[in-house]
Amino acid sequence: MVQEFIPGQRWINDAELQLGLGTILSTDHRTVTVLFLATGDTRVYAKSSAPLSRVAYGAGDKIRAHEGWTLTVTEVREEAGLLTYIGIDEAGEAAQLSEGELDNFIQLNRPTERLFNAKIDHPKWFDLRYQTLQHANFLARSELRGLTGGRTSLLPHQLYIAHEVAHRYAPRVLLADEVGLGKTIEAGLIMHQQILTERAQRVLIVVPESLVHQWLVEMLRRFNLAFSIFDEERCLTAEEGDNPFHDAQLVLCSLEFLVSHPGRQQQAVEAGWDLLVVDEAHHLAWAPGQSSPEYDCVEALARQTAGVILLTATPEQLGKESHFARLRLLDADRFPDFDQFLEEERHYQPIAQAVEELLDDKPLSSASVEALRATINEADSNALLEQIHDGSGDNSAARTQLVEQLLDRHGTGRVLFRNTRAAVRGFPRRQLHAYPLALPEAYRQVIESAEIAALPDNQQLLSPELLYQEGEPASWTTFDPRMTWLQDQLKALKNEKVLVITHNALSAMDIAERLRIKTGIHAAVFHEHMSMIERDRAAAYFADREYGSPVLICSEIGSEGRNFQFAHHLVLFDLPLNPDLLEQRIGRLDRIGQSETIQIHVPYLEASPQAVMFRWYHEGLGAFEQTCPAGHTVASQVESMLIDALHLGDDRSEALDTLIATTRNLNDELNEALQRGRDRLLEYNSCRPAIAHALVEKARAQDRENTLLPFLEQLFDCYGVDSEEHSELAYVIRPSEKMQNNFPGLFEDGMTITCDRDTALANEDMQFITWDHPMVTGAIDMVLSCELGNSAITTIKQPGIAAGTLIAECIYLLEGVSSKELQARRYLPPTMVRVAIDQHGKDHSATLPHELISSQGQIIDKDTARKVLRAYKETLRQMVERAEAAAQRCVPDLLAAAHKESRAMLEGEINRLKALRRVNPNVRDEEIDYFQQQWQAVDQIMEAANLRLDAVRVVITL
Repeated sequence: MVQEFIPGQRWINDAELQLGLGTILSTDHRTVTVLFLATGDTRVYAKSSAPLSRVAYGAGDKIRAHEGWTLTVTEVREEAGLLTYIGIDEAGEAAQLSEGELDNFIQLNRPTERLFNAKIDHPKWFDLRYQTLQHANFLARSELRGLTGGRTSLLPHQLYIAHEVAHRYAPRVLLADEVGLGKTIEAGLIMHQQILTERAQRVLIVVPESLVHQWLVEMLRRFNLAFSIFDEERCLTAEEGDNPFHDAQLVLCSLEFLVSHPGRQQQAVEAGWDLLVVDEAHHLAWAPGQSSPEYDCVEALARQTAGVILLTATPEQLGKESHFARLRLLDADRFPDFDQFLEEERHYQPIAQAVEELLDDKPLSSASVEALRATINEADSNALLEQIHDGSGDNSAARTQLVEQLLDRHGTGRVLFRNTRAAVRGFPRRQLHAYPLALPEAYRQVIESAEIAALPDNQQLLSPELLYQEGEPASWTTFDPRMTWLQDQLKALKNEKVLVITHNALSAMDIAERLRIKTGIHAAVFHEHMSMIERDRAAAYFADREYGSPVLICSEIGSEGRNFQFAHHLVLFDLPLNPDLLEQRIGRLDRIGQSETIQIHVPYLEASPQAVMFRWYHEGLGAFEQTCPAGHTVASQVESMLIDALHLGDDRSEALDTLIATTRNLNDELNEALQRGRDRLLEYNSCRPAIAHALVEKARAQDRENTLLPFLEQLFDCYGVDSEEHSELAYVIRPSEKMQNNFPGLFEDGMTITCDRDTALANEDMQFITWDHPMVTGAIDMVLSCELGNSAITTIKQPGIAAGTLIAECIYLLEGVSSKELQARRYLPPTMVRVAIDQHGKDHSATLPHELISSQGQIIDKDTARKVLRAYKETLRQMVERAEAAAQRCVPDLLAAAHKESRAMLEGEINRLKALRRVNPNVRDEEIDYFQQQWQAVDQIMEAANLRLDAVRVVITL
C-alpha cells in the first residue's frame, strides 16, 4: 500500500536514522522529496518503496521543539493531514506545537515501542547488534581504515605513501615509483581509503586502452572496488539528454575514448568527480606553447576535480620538461613557468647534496653547511645544524630530525613520491639461461619471403608461427624446436611452477594443446579471449601447489599485473618488441617478496629476428638480468635501426653490432644520468623508514588480533549462512535454506573465504575477508539499519541480586550530524553508552557487563515474555527514562573528550600547514582553508550531537 505524503509532514528514514527528522517538500504521482534539515540533505524516493516512517506522537509523550523547549502531549489534532500537539510545557503552562516545529534532531525511542508491543528478538540478535556497534566505532576511529583491507602485502613504502596521501584533503600528487614497486597498488590504497572514509564518492580512472582491463581486474581483485567501464557503447545506453557519467560513481575509461569523442570528454568534465586517477601520465605530450589533445583532456579534468593522482614513469627518464608538465597538471598556479621551475631545481641541488651527507652519516662539507645556513632560518633547525656541525657525541637523532624538517619545508616532496629499487631493496636476483636453436627451413622460407617487408606489425617477425600458414592451424608445433625444448625443460623442472609467456593468444593455445598430446600435461591457459572468471580459475589452478598445473601458458596479457611470485621459472617463448613489455613479463615474478632467484629461460631461433632481438636485449640493454629504466627512451632513439636489423634477420651482421654498441652507449649514459640525478631527499620523503615500519607493525598487529572471524561466525549464525572448513585458515560459505534476506557479497553458489593475508595472497580464487571487505561493511550496515536485535528479554542467575529484579540494559548511541561537508563521523564516531539499571534505580552497568549477561542468559518463551512486559510496562518505561538520564550524564565528558581531541588534531594540522606554507609553496591554500572550515564545524557537530536509544534488553534475575 502506497503511503500518503503531504508537504509539511515529518517523516524519518528507517535506514539512516542519523539524518534526523525529515520534512516532506513535494510529492507527485511517483516520487516524494524529503528535506533533512539536520544534515542539509535532500532525498528523492519512489513512493512505493520509500524507507520512511511517519513520526506521530500520542498523549503522554514528551517532545522537543527546534527552539529547545519541551512539551508533554495531552492531545493531538489533525487538520489537512498535518498534526498539532497540545499539552503542557516545562513551566507548567498550556502550549501547542505544530509538527513542522519539531526538533530536527529529535530522538525516536523505537526500541521501546517494539519492546512494549512484545516485538522481541532472540538474544543472539541483541548480542550481534551490540558487537556490531563496537566494531563500527573501532573502524570509524582506525587510522588504517582502507589501507590494510586489500589483497596486498604490507610493504612499508606502499603503506607510507598511501597513509601520507590518503589522509590529506583532496590529494593532488604524482606517484613515480620505479617499475615493480607497485604504483597501481599505491593508487588503489589511496582510493580505497578515501572511498571508505567518505572523503571521495565519485572517482574517475583514465588509462591507456591497453590497461583498461588490468585496472578493472586490479581494483576488483585487490580492493573490491567495482568500477564501470565507460565507452561509446555504454554511453549510448543513457537516456537522451542525460550525462551518462552520472550513471555510476566509480568510472573507468580509456584516454583514447575521451580524446576521440570530444562530446563525451566534455560530459566527463561536467560530471563532477571527487578524485581523478590517470595512469601512464608520462605519455601526455606537452611543451611550452603547445600541448597534445591527450594532455589537454587530462588538464580539463584536473582543473574541475579536487583530488588528482597521476601515475608516471621515473620522471628523469623522459626529461625535466616532461616532469614539469606533470607537476603543472597538479597545480598550474604553483608551476606556471618551466624556466622558473629549472631555477628552483638548481637551488635544491646543494640541499639534496647536504641531505645525502646527513643520511649517509658523513661529515658535512663546508658547501653543505653554507647551503643549509642559507636555507633554514628556524631556530630549531639552526640548533640541530650546529650540533651536527660540531660533531660532538652521537648526533644521529639530530641528523634524522634535521632531514625530517628539510623534507617538510623544501623541494617538491609534498606533491611527488618516488621510491627506487636501490632505496627499497628486497628484490630477487635474475639469472639468464639462453638456448639457441636451429632455425627450421619452413620458418626460413617465410622470413625470407618478399611479403615480410610489408608486415603491418613487426612483432610478427618475433613470432614466426603466426606467419606460417601451411597445413593444419597448429602444425607449426610439430617442427618448431622450441616445442621440443619446452617439453624437455618442463620434464626437467617437474617439481617446479613454470610461467610461459608468448605474445599471441593463438600461440598460447597451440602450445598448451601440443603439451597435452605429447606429454599429458594439462597446462593452465591464460589469454585475452577468456572471460575474467575463466582467467581467475586458470590462475588459481596454476597457484594450487597440491593439485594445480605445473605450468601456465600466457599470452602477452599474462604480464597485465598478475602476481605469480610463487613461481621462480619464467620461459620467454618469444620476445616482445617493447622493452617495457619485457620488464612487465619478468615483473610477474620479480617482485618484493620473491623468495628465490628468478630463472629466466629464453629459447630463440638462430639466424632469425629472434636472435637479433635476444642480442639487442642482452648485450645492448642488459635487460634480462637487471631492470632497465632507460629501455623505453633508448628504444625510441634507435627504433629505425632496430627494425632494419630485425628485417635483415642476421644476428652476426655489422649493422647489428653497430646497433648494439649504440644501444649500450645510450643506455650507459642515461643510467649514469639517472644515478647522478638520484634525489636522496625525495627518496627519503617517499618512505620515511621510522613512520613506514611503525605503520607496518600496527597493521600486522591488527591482522593478528583475529577479532573478525568470531564476528563473522555470529553474522553467519544469525542470518542463516552455512559455513564449513575448507582447509587451514579457509572456509566455504553458502546460502542455507534458512537464510534471511540476501546476505551482502555472498554468491548464490557459495564462495571460499579466508581472513588470513598470506593465504589470500597465495590463493587468488579465495575471497580475502577483512573489516574493509564489502561483505563485512555491508553486513554492518544491514545490522544497524534494521530493527532486528533492538529489543530482547532474558533471565539470569546472579549472586548478590535478588530474584525477581528487573534490569533494563539500554544501549545508547551518541552521534553527530553526518554530512559530506562536516564529516561528523571523523570527529565524533557513533559512540556507545551502555546503562544497566533496575526498577529501584540502582545502576548495575559495572557489575553486570554485557558479555556476562549474554553468556549466562536464558531464553524466555514468548507467552511469558508478553505477560511480563504487559504487567511491568509502566515500570519499564520509568526505568528507560532513568537509564537515559544516566546516559545523558556521560555525554558532557564524551563530547568534551571528542572536542578536545578533534580541535587538537585540527589545530596541529593547521599550524603545521601554515608554517610549511611560509617556506614551501607546494602547500595549497585549499588544504589550509579546508581544515579551518573543519575547525569551525567541530563546534557545530558537538552542539548538534544526539543521544539516541538504539537497543534495550530486559533482564530478569532468578
